[in-house]
Amino acid sequence: MSEVDSHLAADAIGVRVFYAGVRTTVTIFCRTYCRMSLTGRENIPQHGAFVLAPVHRSFLDTPIASSCTRRRMRFMGKDSLWRTQPLRWIVTSLGAFPVTRGSADREAILRSIKALQSGEPLVLFPEGERKSGPTVQPLMDGAAYVACKAGVPIIPVGIGGSERVMGKGAKFIYPRKLVVIIGAPIQVPDAVDGRMPRSAVKEVSAQLHRELQSLFDSAQSMASH
Repeated sequence: MSEVDSHLAADAIGVRVFYAGVRTTVTIFCRTYCRMSLTGRENIPQHGAFVLAPVHRSFLDTPIASSCTRRRMRFMGKDSLWRTQPLRWIVTSLGAFPVTRGSADREAILRSIKALQSGEPLVLFPEGERKSGPTVQPLMDGAAYVACKAGVPIIPVGIGGSERVMGKGAKFIYPRKLVVIIGAPIQVPDAVDGRMPRSAVKEVSAQLHRELQSLFDSAQSMASH
């Protein structure tokens, strides 16, 4: 356990209160300023781990993802956020853990699997970095791989309108309509002799891509009206 993780374990009540306060503030802001609607919350498991897999068109997609459930979500964040205090405490309290951008960060993958195996839900953007446009880009296999290795379901999420609210490179948050649709869980296959075939991961990733495109299309259509 790292120094930060040890500190947060000792300060668990403070962390929970801080996370809940930030999440509530973000949710109220999105519902009022951006008229955010959210459907499909019943698809979020109330107990146990899962991978929440949203489309990614905006810097706001991460806080929007936290609005999907009151449970404390875990996130990946670029390692530069951990260089100074109090930012280090803040981002860790919000559920994030560091990854090295532009590299296949094995430690981040292992930490993701460990978090899931300990029962914590995790947000992973299967498209990787923020994209643009109405088409869900080819997915990285990370979300499917992590879910398969941990044996947990993947919850696809379509977020409509976030690119118009604050797209890549935008300097301001615009009061445009946001629509979030949470899809049904995608169950992963059981491991065979403790191993998960690469073909199984590819099949899960392909199913996730189809579901995301369908949800994204619906969310975008509703956000434009």
